[in-house]
Amino acid sequence: MNRIEIFKTLRRHIKLSEKRSAVYEQNKTSKIIIYVLAGFMILYMIFLAVMFAFIANTSRTSTPAEFFFGLLPFILVIDFLFRFMGQRTPAQLFKPYQLLPLPRYACVETFILSSIVSENNLVWLAVTIPYAFLTLFFSSGFFATLGFIIVFQLIIILNSQNYMLWRTLITRSALSWIGPVLIYGALFLPWVIKDFDTMFDAFGAIGEAAVNWSPLVFIGIFALLAVYFFINRKLQYKFTWQESNESESGKQLNKVWQFGQLDRFGIIGEYIKLEIKSIIRNKNMRYPFIYSTVFTVFLSVIISYTDIYDGAFVSKFFIVYVFIINGGMLLIKIMGAEGNYIDALMVHKENILNLMKGKYFFYCALLLVPFVIMIPTIFMGKYTLLMLISLAAFTAGPVFFMFMQMAVWNKQTIPLNSKLVAKGNVETNWFAVIAEMLAMFAPVIIISVLSVFFSETTTFIILLLIGLAFICLNHVWMKNIYNRFMKRRYENMESFRATR
Repeated sequence: MNRIEIFKTLRRHIKLSEKRSAVYEQNKTSKIIIYVLAGFMILYMIFLAVMFAFIANTSRTSTPAEFFFGLLPFILVIDFLFRFMGQRTPAQLFKPYQLLPLPRYACVETFILSSIVSENNLVWLAVTIPYAFLTLFFSSGFFATLGFIIVFQLIIILNSQNYMLWRTLITRSALSWIGPVLIYGALFLPWVIKDFDTMFDAFGAIGEAAVNWSPLVFIGIFALLAVYFFINRKLQYKFTWQESNESESGKQLNKVWQFGQLDRFGIIGEYIKLEIKSIIRNKNMRYPFIYSTVFTVFLSVIISYTDIYDGAFVSKFFIVYVFIINGGMLLIKIMGAEGNYIDALMVHKENILNLMKGKYFFYCALLLVPFVIMIPTIFMGKYTLLMLISLAAFTAGPVFFMFMQMAVWNKQTIPLNSKLVAKGNVETNWFAVIAEMLAMFAPVIIISVLSVFFSETTTFIILLLIGLAFICLNHVWMKNIYNRFMKRRYENMESFRATR
């Protein structure tokens, strides 16, 4: 079997594995909503392309190609960050084929090539094609337009390979974030050293070279692609092999945390201990917790001590974000980690109910972190005490209520430590994506609508009352979630076992 046949076979296996996924059926419905939202995003990108085209056509200091490529550093940073929502590591490709007589790097090469032809890399065509048609096609001709689009698309593919490299390293160590910061920071270095025009002109020259089909541009891009391909090929093979063959034997915990203060809460206190110890001991729970906490603290400090987010709408949006992100990143995956030992949890009656209560109280307690950090904004006049209490209560109420509904629908085991070769990292639960989007935008929409009819004080009193109602009735809606979970328990347990 040659390389091309291997590539086709593994690609077919990837498609089949997606259809056999435990969440495939429920994802079919939710994906329709995602596609509709993606359609709106594409329309928005086309609108941006038209707006940029209008600016470029009226510019007297730069050509259309120079103008668009002058914005390249900003585009690459945005593209890199948004890839965290969709582009994956080679989880599904390596482990099942280890013992087969395949070429050494066949599986990893298949994933890298698949990522190059991924639909994620085509999104920017919604900007480049309309922009090039409105600015270059009639003035510079077909081949100039084609060169512009191809070069930009190759740069996006190059950016995807850079993302793959650093995403793989970030899964091993959070310190690897230093690499992307340095690389993308270097793109803005001419601006820092001299001025914005210097940076703009430097990247604008790439646009002119693209329009003129300069061989140097293509040689440079393909050379960098080759370098990234071989680095990713070597690095991902090494890490996936190490992870899939690592042994837990001989590993010892340096310290056993008791958390005796939680004993007073009985069985719920034990589940709070379980949540805390799971975060401390397992890196797939620890890293999201650390990232969310650091981001919450960072954003809270920025809002408190700078005027960056002082706009009426922007300030409301980001203060909601401060409260939601702290618990949402882990609570949205509720039951995923427990899928590793779901059979043990089902031994005693209402174990799952007590587990959910423990999680709920733990993440409600975490809301104190952004609340305490945001207290200086009260004395600075940015926010009021009522506003902070209302948003904390609203998050602990309706928002966490919505996140905890995922206990019924999450039926895919999240590996506790394996990151690159685990089944649980293959699929995206689109229900969770929709829940996250609702959690992020619904509170802001509700606040904006209420502000039209009521004063600011009345608006936040209403939010506070809604939040307190959900908090006080947590035993009612949590019991409802538990009953619905128990009706689906055999289906969910089978899926948890299948995705370990």
